[in-house]
Amino acid sequence: MTDPRHPRAAPPPSRRGRLRAALPVRYVLRRLAGTAGLLLVLSLAVFALLRLAPGDPARTLLGTRSATPEALASVRAAHHLDEPLVTQYARWLTDAFSGDLGTSIRTGESVAAALGDRLALTGQLVLAGFAVALLLGIPLGVLAGLRARRPVDRAVQSAGVLALSTPAFAGGLLLIYVFSLMLGWLPAYGPGTGGPDRLLHLLLPGATLGLAVTAVLIKLVRAAVVRELARDHVTFALARGVPTRTVLFRYVLRGTVVPVTTGIGLVLAYLLAGTVMVEQVFALPGLGQLLVQSVTFKDVPVVQAEALLIAALVCLANLATDLTHPLADPRLRTDRRRRRPGRSTPTALTEGQA
Repeated sequence: MTDPRHPRAAPPPSRRGRLRAALPVRYVLRRLAGTAGLLLVLSLAVFALLRLAPGDPARTLLGTRSATPEALASVRAAHHLDEPLVTQYARWLTDAFSGDLGTSIRTGESVAAALGDRLALTGQLVLAGFAVALLLGIPLGVLAGLRARRPVDRAVQSAGVLALSTPAFAGGLLLIYVFSLMLGWLPAYGPGTGGPDRLLHLLLPGATLGLAVTAVLIKLVRAAVVRELARDHVTFALARGVPTRTVLFRYVLRGTVVPVTTGIGLVLAYLLAGTVMVEQVFALPGLGQLLVQSVTFKDVPVVQAEALLIAALVCLANLATDLTHPLADPRLRTDRRRRRPGRSTPTALTEGQA
């Protein structure tokens, strides 16, 4: 029988219980609904901007042929360009939900097939740039934070500012000149034939893409490390003689998870948008090159689908970042529950889970 003066301690919550406490179902569903609403607004904005842009897609399709009124009417009817804008958008949205993204006005092939062929190459390029940004940005940011206001800190920040202020096309041309023309180590352009050859062809484009955002990670990581080093619990741990390496990994780096993951989400979004210029410099037939060609020829179905695809990837990266924060920092769970009326502050629960 349990002594009322000494109540038995509650068993620790299971892994599933901790996950539910960090990410309640209503919170996840609300974030998913917000992401879907944002994508709907973005698709409507892109569709409206493309329709309001100067130029007639029917005349572009006719090319050098005679643009008689009958020919223009025939082309517009074939591609539903003569229908009201609301009807066109409703038709496109209905088909998109069923997996049909339409047909390219310029090439006549399926938009889904055109995107699928180029998505793999762009995805590999983004992963290469992301790896470069992480491998350089996080270690250099930690080093700059630990050596704040010292020569090492100034050198790292100066190099980051130099990389950030260099345009992507200029950085790409410089890397081509050094590593392809002068040293002959790496290929200058093209996607390669697959496997190791593809990896070799993506080294320079990936470095160009990643270096442009490395400075952002350096700044975020440095600021987070400096802030964590100034906290009382870190000072107290060092005063008690806790080894510096233990303090660094257990307290300092753990406290930088939330700001760093936020920065990583922003970096990933920038990488997705920055592939356009890099693919042009290195002649890579990816989504960026397809987007430039489609905008030039006013290929509305391709531009609409690709813009929505890039927006969806950016929104998913942002959603994953938001869902990661409560898992990494229990204080964010507490703040979220405090905003709910009629609920007591679960400080003890969250501290126990932590």
